[in-house]
Amino acid sequence: MLKRGKIGRWVLLAFLYAAPIVMRVGIVRAQGFPVGQPLQIDGLEVEVWLPDPATPGPWPILVFSHRYRGCNTQSSFLMQALAGSGYAVFAPNHLDSECGDLESWIPRGELPFGKPQTWTDATYADRARDIENLLNALQHSPRYRSPPFDWNHLGLIGHSLGGYTVLGLAGAWPHLKDPRIKAVLALSPYAEPFAVEHTLRDVDVPVMYQGGTRDTVITPSLGRRQGAYPQTQPPKYLVIIDGAGHMAWVDSRGSGKHPLIVDYSLAFFDRYLKNRPFPQNLEEPGFGVADLLFQE
Repeated sequence: MLKRGKIGRWVLLAFLYAAPIVMRVGIVRAQGFPVGQPLQIDGLEVEVWLPDPATPGPWPILVFSHRYRGCNTQSSFLMQALAGSGYAVFAPNHLDSECGDLESWIPRGELPFGKPQTWTDATYADRARDIENLLNALQHSPRYRSPPFDWNHLGLIGHSLGGYTVLGLAGAWPHLKDPRIKAVLALSPYAEPFAVEHTLRDVDVPVMYQGGTRDTVITPSLGRRQGAYPQTQPPKYLVIIDGAGHMAWVDSRGSGKHPLIVDYSLAFFDRYLKNRPFPQNLEEPGFGVADLLFQE
């Protein structure tokens, strides 16, 4: 049974608009935002956002996986906010990245997105290998392997097909599971292959799903019976942002939704990578949040 309440119980408040949330992101978005810097490592093109050097450590590590035909800089607004809050953020370009070059050669999709039952742990496995290779290279780098970089607290972020990628690495594809991962933020993720195979029960780290009421293809599948959220083990969250479409997590779209995206993303990682309490003002949906479910 679903119950209303605070963390530790289920919450479901559909299309409820309470008092506006007090946004911590207002502080993060001040001047002095970290700027992304390109990095070439282990044959990968990587964008890096680091906290100000004066920021006390340790700095938990975050890796972002972009959408299909997206770009490692597509969601800079979120990467900057996370780096500004003391996280070291790395984002590789995958093989399918177009990075604004519409004339670039892009391989066809490996399998139809409309046939998740045909997907296996070999589907888009190159993306998982990119992240594994990046993590291994960073851990062997004299610059990144030591404090203030905190390798005991590693989180992954993925948008759309990137969400599929990071969930697979967290154990949704057991063969790909990386025990270094401690938390996963899945932004409008393509999770249907895992829901079909019932493998999300093998994910044993905290997961936050984010979706939107205008994301009519992916978001409805997350919360339905036998969807990704019900099959995921707690701690787990599902945040549905009112009016957000599938591209709301990209810099050029949905800017009005970005403050909520940042606020919930920071609250989640602060809780599980920095051991801070989840903000009370986010325990119930406020203005701009259509649905909120969580179990801790």
